[in-house]
Amino acid sequence: MNHGQVFVLAMIAIVTFGGIARMWVRARHGYPIEDRARYRRGDANQDADRKIHLLSSENERLVGQVSRLEERIAVLERIATDPAERTSREIEALRSRD
Repeated sequence: MNHGQVFVLAMIAIVTFGGIARMWVRARHGYPIEDRARYRRGDANQDADRKIHLLSSENERLVGQVSRLEERIAVLERIATDPAERTSREIEALRSRD
């Protein structure tokens, strides 16, 4: 082998081991192991769109839950602030219907 071939093989070895070392460090510290070519293909946009969709659906669910809780709180406030006589009359009226 001449010096040019040794140089090329040495460069290939350095780049290969450097990539392996980089992946090992990223994995050890909890970073995602992915190459940059993925982002050039548009997968990052798809991931962002998916996250937006998931957050939007969770937001809709939470808004519904908050509105239901507000209704329940309104009923509890009405029960707590109404006079006991009125509340007992309403309860008796409900019992007599059944």
